[in-house]
Amino acid sequence: MRALFKDNIIEALVGLVVVLVAIGFVTFAYGRTQAGSGETGYALVARFPNVTGVSPGTDVRVAGIKVGRVVKQSLDPGSYQAIVEFGIDKALKLPIDSSAAVTTEGLLGGTYVALTPGGDSVMLKPGEEITETSGATDLLSLVGSFVNRSGDSAPAAGPPATPPAP
Repeated sequence: MRALFKDNIIEALVGLVVVLVAIGFVTFAYGRTQAGSGETGYALVARFPNVTGVSPGTDVRVAGIKVGRVVKQSLDPGSYQAIVEFGIDKALKLPIDSSAAVTTEGLLGGTYVALTPGGDSVMLKPGEEITETSGATDLLSLVGSFVNRSGDSAPAAGPPATPPAP
């Protein structure tokens, strides 16, 4: 038995290191995504015409700072708009005239919901709806329309007209 342990000590140590790295990774991912953290905020709702790239867990930011995350989304069967519910940090009070927009971090960046606080003195209450919204921009159609219109410039002017002879 002792000889068997000596022969396999390297494999046992490598296995232990793999298990420790896996535990470290899971701990890091759990803390980074804030999975399991109790919701200590309040919920708000917004309707968007397009929420491409947004799913539960997507960041909600104010001035680039994460202040919450998307909790759930659904489709309004009457207006065909996306209804997005998100949780906001309870310390953040947003004015009732605030706006929400689905935006990206850059050309290849991730999507998030950007909140822009308004100037009203009345604050949104839990469960209320942000009415000023802007949906996601479809970058592929923008690039496609730009490419398709690139040769669509105004026709070149013909030769200048010669003045009539006197």
